[in-house]
Amino acid sequence: MEDDIKRVVVKVGTNVLTNKDNRILGPILRELVRQISELYERGIMVILVSSGSAIAGKEILGDTKIKDSSIRRQVYSSVGQPRMMRHYYSLFHDYGMRCAQVLATKRDFDIGKHRENMINCYEGLLSEGIIPIANEDDAVSLTMSMFSDNDELASLVAELLDVDRLIILSDTDGLYTGHPDDKNSIKLSEVKTNQNVEKYVCASNKKEGEGRGGMASKLRIAKGTARKDIPTYIANGKRENVIVDIINNKKVGTKFISA
Repeated sequence: MEDDIKRVVVKVGTNVLTNKDNRILGPILRELVRQISELYERGIMVILVSSGSAIAGKEILGDTKIKDSSIRRQVYSSVGQPRMMRHYYSLFHDYGMRCAQVLATKRDFDIGKHRENMINCYEGLLSEGIIPIANEDDAVSLTMSMFSDNDELASLVAELLDVDRLIILSDTDGLYTGHPDDKNSIKLSEVKTNQNVEKYVCASNKKEGEGRGGMASKLRIAKGTARKDIPTYIANGKRENVIVDIINNKKVGTKFISA
């Protein structure tokens, strides 16, 4: 365990939080919160960037009459966001902890008052031992000013708050030299930012309501964040104790470090 770790951004994707029928998985949320509480007891604060609001909304609304896909996404997210927060609120409460919601748009990260204000909000929450839960403010985000996905949001938050680690939780164990299901593929345990590993990534097909970010975007974000001297991990969020294991320097996931 490294003593210098005080702050960690953990990003959890839709594919981690849901099963194959796109239902939110309670036990995964609970395990996530349990790990955050364990780190909290060790003096490490986690900022959680959580996807899942669109799926959580779709679970309630089902198919809608709304034709426009971006409006549909806004509606799903607006309905799903309080539902996700209710899950988190009650789970953190079970562990004697408090959480808060921080919704942002991409322009909030531009240099200026919005950015300063957001830093003040995060710092205020962290100083009170409250776990900030960040997500994109889908209700007001314009397509041109949207984050490419929550991986990008997590990276911006990590930079904004000068954290010690960024952990991107996905539904794969890390970056492989081929398709993860291919038996000849090897998992890379460490990648330097100057290594050409992009050649290993293949495109994936996602259905509506699922996450926007695939492995190519995760790789871009992980390298970009590592270049700013924030070691970044891509790991499997469905693996038990994954966050704690990473903080304890176990060989979990793929670690990205600056060259």
